[in-house]
Amino acid sequence: MGRGAGTITMTSPYAIVVVPLTFRILRSRMGKFKASGNRPAGRERVRHVWLWGLHAVAAALGNPARRVRRLAATSEGAARLRLLRPTDAPELIDRKALERLLPPGAVHQGVALSTDPLAQPQLAEVIDRAGDNATLVILDQVSDPHNVGAILRSAAAFGGMALVQAAHGAPSATGTVAKVASGALETVPLVTISNVARALDQLKVAAFWRIGLDSDADRTLAEATPQGRIALVLGAEGKGLRRLTREHCDLLVRLPTRPPITSLNVSNAAAVALYELTRS
Repeated sequence: MGRGAGTITMTSPYAIVVVPLTFRILRSRMGKFKASGNRPAGRERVRHVWLWGLHAVAAALGNPARRVRRLAATSEGAARLRLLRPTDAPELIDRKALERLLPPGAVHQGVALSTDPLAQPQLAEVIDRAGDNATLVILDQVSDPHNVGAILRSAAAFGGMALVQAAHGAPSATGTVAKVASGALETVPLVTISNVARALDQLKVAAFWRIGLDSDADRTLAEATPQGRIALVLGAEGKGLRRLTREHCDLLVRLPTRPPITSLNVSNAAAVALYELTRS
């Protein structure tokens, strides 16, 4: 470690980092700065992402798979974070400086974390780890990151093993997804696939019941009483499930809504359906 005017230079086997003297280094996290990180072998390096919000940041700090790059907070945010993560000391900056790091309108609660994206498993790996009563959630063209984050949170609450979505048009594990998921992104894998229909074929071979939610279905989810491995398939709000996706489902079911409400927001529908599956 060398010292110059106004800076500290730190040398490690992997990098040389120059930071201001005022920066508070997270010594407890330095073990995560490894060359391999948590990136899948053979993939190109993905640039870091910013996470924000008290629970999203605290959950990420508690995830040993996370490679932390920078933790910043206002004095008020640091005080709140200390209640959840007393050993992680953030760099203290003012509110305007924090907001310059984040997208406009980010509800940050005074804390933000720069980190590498989590390495996510392939669908085949998830299937290999699935138990006899595993539940997966499959999203068919759900593009709103707020909905994806809320569905992740419901999956974590009601035992969903993973959230599966097609790469085209679907949100990645952004700060918005993490904030709405409120820590669930650290526990429920967000699996990316190339094609929903092919993924459903793969799940059929693995003995999953492929159950699609459709407000026009004849039976309710409770009436279907599915048993065993389940893939719960949800379509985009408004459009619902695409024709090819419906054709690849074993069952189409609905939730027992009452007039004049015939359907729910996709994240609300996911929560109700996942709860119902825990009862059956």
